[in-house]
Amino acid sequence: MQQQAYDVIVVGAGHAGCEAAHAAAQMGSSVLLITMNMQTIAQMSCNPAMGGVAKGQIVREIDALGGMSGLISDKTMIQFRMLNRSKGPAMWSPRCQSDRMRFAEEWRMVLEQNPKVDFWQDSVQQLLTKNNEVCGVITRMGIEFKARTVVLTNGTFLNGLIHIGEKHFGGGRMAEPMAQGLTEQLVQLGFESGRMKTGTPPRVDGRSLDYSAMEEQKGDENPSSFSYLTESPIQEQRSCWITHTNTKVHEVLRKGFDKSPMFAGRIKGLGPRYCPSVEDKINRFADKDSHQIFVEPEGWNTVEIYVNGFSTSLPEEIQFEAIRLIPGFEKAKLFRPGYAIEYDYFPPTQLLATLETKLITGLFFAGQINGTTGYEEAACQGLMAGINAHQKAQQLDPFTLSRSDAYIGVLIDDLINKGTDEPYRMFTSRAEFRTLLRQDNADERLTAKGYELGLATQKRMDKFQQKQQDVARLLDQIKTSKVKPDEMNAWLEQQGSSSLREGTPIVNLLKRSDLSFSTLLEHPLIKNIKDNYSQEVIEQAEIIIKYESYIEKERLMVDKMKTMEDLKIPETFDYDKIKTLSTESRIKLKSIRPQTIGQASRISGVSASDVSILLLFMGR
Repeated sequence: MQQQAYDVIVVGAGHAGCEAAHAAAQMGSSVLLITMNMQTIAQMSCNPAMGGVAKGQIVREIDALGGMSGLISDKTMIQFRMLNRSKGPAMWSPRCQSDRMRFAEEWRMVLEQNPKVDFWQDSVQQLLTKNNEVCGVITRMGIEFKARTVVLTNGTFLNGLIHIGEKHFGGGRMAEPMAQGLTEQLVQLGFESGRMKTGTPPRVDGRSLDYSAMEEQKGDENPSSFSYLTESPIQEQRSCWITHTNTKVHEVLRKGFDKSPMFAGRIKGLGPRYCPSVEDKINRFADKDSHQIFVEPEGWNTVEIYVNGFSTSLPEEIQFEAIRLIPGFEKAKLFRPGYAIEYDYFPPTQLLATLETKLITGLFFAGQINGTTGYEEAACQGLMAGINAHQKAQQLDPFTLSRSDAYIGVLIDDLINKGTDEPYRMFTSRAEFRTLLRQDNADERLTAKGYELGLATQKRMDKFQQKQQDVARLLDQIKTSKVKPDEMNAWLEQQGSSSLREGTPIVNLLKRSDLSFSTLLEHPLIKNIKDNYSQEVIEQAEIIIKYESYIEKERLMVDKMKTMEDLKIPETFDYDKIKTLSTESRIKLKSIRPQTIGQASRISGVSASDVSILLLFMGR
């Protein structure tokens, strides 16, 4: 039939599974990707979009390492926006609307074009293990596949239960069966499991909407891209639209509260705090008369519309009645109702920083199985799990990222040290070094690492090195090129900036808070720079100059943190012999078994005094 032994088996072909399979195969491992449905590879199960606040930074980091989410987003986007432009560059976050069908198609093509990737359409019901080491899987059809490593990226399918009003039935997505057997086996092997909940809004026919009653939301005038390899950003864009709920909508929704699976207690798992259902919003924020609704097209050649902000599991007749009271939706036709889904997850404190499980060697978890929510969070975990599954299979050193390396490092560090009892979503506020972890410099932070692994290509490395040379050349030029008062003062006064008293390097003008590089490039003496450098290079040079002191301050903080990270804790360290540790700290330390003092300091329940006691005990 096909080969029965692989270096890496990836279970599940969502965003995590696709990145895992691509990474491991690109690095040289033989990979088997097992999915329940070959037609839903890389399906955007919820909103048709990639990126956003902090999420956009993650996509750029995936791209810088050699992953595919950024390139595929660029190829299939229908709109691009850089969010938070009015704030500092640490907050700038790329986001795009995607063509849902083309996104999935491009991912499948990428995987099919890699000769190292094989496919099998089936569900996995059991792991093969021996002496606490994974050695393969058994599918629902009873077929055994052997492997050196296995990556589980099961999404919402593990014992998935769909809720619509008082109706509930098994499923991992609407019209797709749930996966059974794995949770029960993992629990028998000693893993702790829990339940989480997520939801999705109804989809409507865009031909039935009145867009004149809504506010248009266009893409950026000069759109950028996610991938550092993309040379031609999107030229044509589709608009999104904004409307609002109102008191009449809320009154209708409240009529269905007695049949709500969430309020009736039929749903046990916690849902995402920052993406609540519409019934949860009007219940928690009863003082608000309206909530924003984002009307998002699902692609170039479809009339299907995603109603962002109206996620719900209320009865379908309530959904239909309420949605038709939203301005612009008076004649709306539904394609399908919204629903909630409960599924099994495994608290991520059971993982190492490589995303390998502590209990079973060679077994990796990535994506929603770890309690996260979001395509981007899943994709970056899949990338890291795929890299480390390859490294493990080939007996190479593990690969990890620190909190100062990437948002990916922040996410994994949060998960394995703090765990989560609700769907984890990335925010810029979670990163203490976000001035260093900007979307514009992900290649500077990560491309060399990806290249050394064999994941980032030579083309990507060459392009990164050329950019670095261009930035260095531009910085040297603006530091050595001077302008005179008589050349600049009249123009500076027009810009509302103070006059010069003597000749000064261009860099000193750029440091002024009231002048941007784009403004300076309008001056006849300086505008020739625009012809010699790309917008990306100009933008990065400006950030380096304007935020130099902030960047240096964070680098000093990183150096201090690394001192703690370098202090290793022996794997067999006996915490019980330190009687002065708090009881909570001792329990947490014994459970998580941190590898360094730095990691120990970030575990919930371990206080600063507990860390000091550890340092003293270790002779520090």
